[in-house]
Amino acid sequence: MYGVVTGEVDEYGQPADDTVVVALAGDPLYVGVKLLDQQYRLEDVRLLAPVLPRSKVVGIGRNYAAHAAEMGNDLPAEPLMFLKPNTSVVGPGDPIFYPRQTQDLHYEGELAVVIGRICRDVPPEQATDVIHGYTIANDVTARDLQKSDVQFTRAKGFDSFCPLGPWIETDLDPQAFVDGVRIQTHVNGDVRQDGTTADLIFDIPTLIAHVSSVMTLLPGDVILTGTPEGVGPMEVGDEVEVSIAGIGTLVNKVAQR
Repeated sequence: MYGVVTGEVDEYGQPADDTVVVALAGDPLYVGVKLLDQQYRLEDVRLLAPVLPRSKVVGIGRNYAAHAAEMGNDLPAEPLMFLKPNTSVVGPGDPIFYPRQTQDLHYEGELAVVIGRICRDVPPEQATDVIHGYTIANDVTARDLQKSDVQFTRAKGFDSFCPLGPWIETDLDPQAFVDGVRIQTHVNGDVRQDGTTADLIFDIPTLIAHVSSVMTLLPGDVILTGTPEGVGPMEVGDEVEVSIAGIGTLVNKVAQR
């Protein structure tokens, strides 16, 4: 069931105590919706992934200079794209499974763009017209497989390697903030990443224009905009929180597969 979350989120990504979820009939991305009379307290519902891409998740690599530097990579001359299968998507509270094929599993907290309508060859100045909203992503990566395979498919494509949530914020415009929106990642309560979208090498309109020049984007497709510096390993039992100002906090624990 779809719903609308009503209530404020503070600067730490925590919803107000009076936050409720109003149930919707329909599908916000495909058939339209109408509000129902059913309301639930946020604490009484289980949130699923706010979007299950019918088609694809498009990742963008090395889109923060400091992250490229910490990985020992040069800055890309144009957006570096890769794909994650839609089967990698899980929701808030779902486990991130640690595959037996890797010994170096990393978190990557990111701002994610949810596409709202079918589009191709979108000019940067019209990019906001095709955005449904924004959510939070953890671009989970098997770093050793990324290095050994060269291609990113296996390293970023395992089931559970794309947590999304906790919801889609449709009123946020990251481009409207000179200082960007703040992205933080905590592991077991300790800050590991603390960045801002103001440091994106390629901004969101540029990303949408670039991706849509290559492939048709469909409603529900997700673009991961890149991760700030501070990536690092996760272990079984770790709790990973990715918070983005104006959206909220995505929490997942790492479990043995």
